[in-house]
Amino acid sequence: MTYVKKEHYQVFHQPPMVTEFCALRKQAEWGETCPEMARQSLQNSLYSVCIRQSQKLLAMGRVVGDGAMYFYIQDVIVEPVYQGQGLGHEIMLNIERYLQTAANKGATIGLMAAQGKTGFYLRYGYIERPSATLGPGMCRFA
Repeated sequence: MTYVKKEHYQVFHQPPMVTEFCALRKQAEWGETCPEMARQSLQNSLYSVCIRQSQKLLAMGRVVGDGAMYFYIQDVIVEPVYQGQGLGHEIMLNIERYLQTAANKGATIGLMAAQGKTGFYLRYGYIERPSATLGPGMCRFA
């Protein structure tokens, strides 16, 4: 683990560069990402937030969706050597601030937590599915 103090990093409300995004996903063991697909994906985000130390990308997160009824938290990633220091929390605080202004009453905010990360999102008010009133979430990979 590499330690970083809060006063030594900066928060930017913009997407990372495509090469950084692909590299961070690979470091997090999320696999290879096609650069063109990554470029389009980042460009179509509703909101992005990055944490940098100097110019180095340490963590990121973004929100995708239609900008009205549906918002999905996506790609909350902290470089593995910087995990456990509150950078993910800082990313989520910024995402939640964005959602407070962008998501009106009645909008749905969703996410798909990575294996073992459900507890991280519970503290921000997200609920696990299935529940008493909601069925399980589903996905399909192309």
